[in-house]
Amino acid sequence: MATAVETLGKLERRLTITFPVADVRSEVEKRLKKQAKTAKAPGFRPGKVPLKMVAAQYGYQIESDVLNDKVGRAFNDAANENQLRVAGFPKIEPKEDAPEGMLAFDATFEVYPEVVIGDLANVEVETVAADVTDAEIDKTIDILRKQRVHYHTKGEEGEHGTGGEAVAANGDRVTVDFVGKIDGEEFAGGKAENYAFVLGEGRMLPEFEAATVGLKVGEAKTFPLPFPEDYHGKDVAGKTAEFTITLNKLEWAHMPEVDAEFAKSLGIEDGSIEKMREDIKTNLEREVNARIKARNKEAVMDALVKATELDVPKAMIQQDSERLAEMTRQDMMQRGMDVKAMPFPPEMFADKAERRVRLGLILSQLVSDNNLQATQEQVKAQIEDFSQSYEDPKEVLKYYYSDRRRLAEVEALVLEENVVNYVLGKAKVSSKTIAFDELMGGNVQG
Repeated sequence: MATAVETLGKLERRLTITFPVADVRSEVEKRLKKQAKTAKAPGFRPGKVPLKMVAAQYGYQIESDVLNDKVGRAFNDAANENQLRVAGFPKIEPKEDAPEGMLAFDATFEVYPEVVIGDLANVEVETVAADVTDAEIDKTIDILRKQRVHYHTKGEEGEHGTGGEAVAANGDRVTVDFVGKIDGEEFAGGKAENYAFVLGEGRMLPEFEAATVGLKVGEAKTFPLPFPEDYHGKDVAGKTAEFTITLNKLEWAHMPEVDAEFAKSLGIEDGSIEKMREDIKTNLEREVNARIKARNKEAVMDALVKATELDVPKAMIQQDSERLAEMTRQDMMQRGMDVKAMPFPPEMFADKAERRVRLGLILSQLVSDNNLQATQEQVKAQIEDFSQSYEDPKEVLKYYYSDRRRLAEVEALVLEENVVNYVLGKAKVSSKTIAFDELMGGNVQG
């Protein structure tokens, strides 16, 4: 039995649940007798253990289970009877002033809010577009060339200068010995032999690279190197060391020419440069379209948040914060990081969780009101689109359709796209073209 619903706040409610102690005792006794049929104890055959011994061993757990069952069932019945959409889990607390012969509990909880979405005709959304030009293709080819770079000894006949006159410059790969000292003492990590790195890539501190530039093979140089205050090596952070480096080997970077052999190395069987550029353009356009879609989706979601009046249940934010914290922990563990002792307080994820929950409620309302659910045809088309970048599209289809969770992820993507298209069809939409580099360099939140 439950009392009337009390309103404690915009979303917070309270129910008082009561039921006779006798009902609990009766159910506990029933379960104890059932347990006794299979209970074991030294000196007794199975099923012949005295009921008092069974009660001593199992009574507390059975009574706890009975109470949980009865309170949960009573709460669910009361929620259904009062047509309450409960958000999260209720907080159940026993009441001290229960009537004689009765047990009483207060259930405090939140309900789903009313989602009031403004007139989409008044919503303003700015979308973006970007083009893939020859300049972007050329840049990509340069990146691919750098990925296939190989090195030659600098100063050899016909190779960037003459023997002994060759000096280290940005872009060269150098191999050095170095030793660092602080107050005349060597320190951990401050010494290496035949250590190779490419000048100009920023792998070493700027002062270290600057001292290396201009050296000839066999030359040595001593110089001061101040470590930044935020340097990852805490023992040397903020201190100044004296380093001595010796250049052992000097090589210049030889990038492959853009020719038929280069095209073949990228999978173009006939070595056609034109076909290679077409493939690169296709891949770039696929990536650009994905980035544009993500940016425009984010713009729509921002507009929906601004256009919607909504009180977000705290319980749902807490649950999603905990989920995000655990997802972050698992992701870091999969990357090989030792995070067992690292705290992941859910509060760190509260802002992101609040936005996720808010958007989830808004999208759910939009989908329900406007029949925007993902159709089987849409889901299949989306998976087929995914499969285009794989050698065996049929295996991609099998991969998704063999696992309901994977399929649900695709359904969620399609549903979001349906919402985006619906909003863009109703809202005041403006578009601007942005530079390729701006689009590719931006971080888009999902």
